[in-house]
Amino acid sequence: MPLIAEHGSYVPPISSKGNDMTAHIEVQGGPRKQIWRIMGWCGAVALILTPLVAMQFTQEVNWDETDFIVAAIIFGIVGGLVELTVRVSTNWYFRFGAMFAVLAGLMLVWSNLAVGMIGDEDNPVNMWFGAVLLIAICGTILSRFYKGALATTMLMAGTLHAAIGLVAGVLGSDMRGGIFTIILSTPWMISSALFYAARRSH
Repeated sequence: MPLIAEHGSYVPPISSKGNDMTAHIEVQGGPRKQIWRIMGWCGAVALILTPLVAMQFTQEVNWDETDFIVAAIIFGIVGGLVELTVRVSTNWYFRFGAMFAVLAGLMLVWSNLAVGMIGDEDNPVNMWFGAVLLIAICGTILSRFYKGALATTMLMAGTLHAAIGLVAGVLGSDMRGGIFTIILSTPWMISSALFYAARRSH
């Protein structure tokens, strides 16, 4: 297997052996893939600028500089995670599992910042959702992209997410918020199922 590319750059060999721990990063190329990347990032920019356009026509939307900076950071992180997901594995179960996990984290953060999951955004109960993100982030790092561990991690995050909605919301002071919270835990569960399917398909 040649280790030197046409232009003289070193190309390390990639082994196809090993467990379902992903140990290599794909080299992405081709005009079609680049077009999808450009469309994805342009879509993120369009979403960030949508409130700016809306502010020209209505007073219902009133974002300041901080709101736009936070939105840009959030969508930047989401876009980066999607890029990493595509590069880490060619398994579509794995890719969709990771994307559902990113979606779950995005909806959790966005809902909490905007209106609060339980009650309003000043309700201290909403701080509990930090534990959900902590489980998802730390579990992903410790799993080293092992599909079985990722499935367990997302199941734990989804279970805690739903439990907070049930205990603090439905059985607590905000039934509507509790039901909304339980519904938003669904992407974690879907992510877990997809990672499990990725493990089975390996």
